[in-house]
Amino acid sequence: MSVKVRRVGIVCYPTYGGSGVVATELGMSLAKLGFEIHFISYRRPARLGIFQSNVYYHEVPNYEYPLFEFKPFDTALASKIVDVCLRNKIELLHVHYAIPHATIAYLVREILKSKNVYLPIITTLHGTDITLVGADESFYPVVEFSINQSNGVTAVSEALAKQTYETFDIKKKIKVIPNFIDFKRFHKKVDLSLRANFAKDDERILIHISNFRKVKRIDDILAIFQIVRKQIPSKLVLIGDGPERTHLNTLVNEMGITNDVIFTGKQDSVEDLLTISDCFLLTSEHESFGLAALEAMACEVPVVSTNAGGLKEVNEDGFSGFTCDVGDVQSMSDAVLKIISTTEELNRYKMNAKTQAQKFDIEHILQEYIDYYNEVYNEGVV
Repeated sequence: MSVKVRRVGIVCYPTYGGSGVVATELGMSLAKLGFEIHFISYRRPARLGIFQSNVYYHEVPNYEYPLFEFKPFDTALASKIVDVCLRNKIELLHVHYAIPHATIAYLVREILKSKNVYLPIITTLHGTDITLVGADESFYPVVEFSINQSNGVTAVSEALAKQTYETFDIKKKIKVIPNFIDFKRFHKKVDLSLRANFAKDDERILIHISNFRKVKRIDDILAIFQIVRKQIPSKLVLIGDGPERTHLNTLVNEMGITNDVIFTGKQDSVEDLLTISDCFLLTSEHESFGLAALEAMACEVPVVSTNAGGLKEVNEDGFSGFTCDVGDVQSMSDAVLKIISTTEELNRYKMNAKTQAQKFDIEHILQEYIDYYNEVYNEGVV
């Protein structure tokens, strides 16, 4: 007899990174459909804001043990998940990011099995858990084992699934379910007063959002902007924060573009700033999907990006924007200039960006997850 899953536990990182955002948006959207969603993390996820029916948050306690030099977070998380699953009769556990969540999920499943409780686990791979961290020799055997032990495995792009198979000896079938966009939140809004805070009427606005890590190659964005602004009056808005922030401040000063580059820090309502922008830049060396680019496109902002990882699946070259080789600053500068050169060209790319983003509407992707939940659950039902 087929069973439909309704009570789901979601484990994710609570940060502003893509995996946490996707996990939170997915859970909240499922809750609106009547699913009972239990988030388990060491801090409330960034986008899990005000109270919502059917959504519950369980915080992992921050234990202090004099015996340990490092806090035993993995053990604390596993214990918390077991407790939440037993108390709330969780039917399926969905963990985002393999390290360490897939390993902890396996431990949780085995503990519950000893109590005659059936709990299938789905692991969603997001990118750096495979491309940067998972391939490290010290993590390799544990990550490979944990992925293979998951009842179901998903990846956010075909490129990431391919790389996972190439990096590890994976016996499981990886189902590709792309990241998604909620058009109720991300859409074009006209706010001329907000735009006036950043640029004059005759200036274009270029924008970038990230966690300011080296892999994002934001130096390239500054180089692109330097070329563009010499031909078309422009401003560059950089949203986010991270380890490269101090270096970028110094570089902006050295380039003499301090008055034209605006650092906003982290922002919760990035859609408001996206909607006043003319071109989104993403120069990453590695990018499993490119959620920030998709959010920009939904707000009718064309994208100039690298062709790394899953970006080619999100940003259609020559249609919603352009994809270029990593580090090819001149080609990306030329692409930006082509998009923003005239109002007619800009408007055409803006409409194309929205059309491309509609392929990833959450209304379509959500059903893929629901179907996969039920498929994985019923495969283990005797």
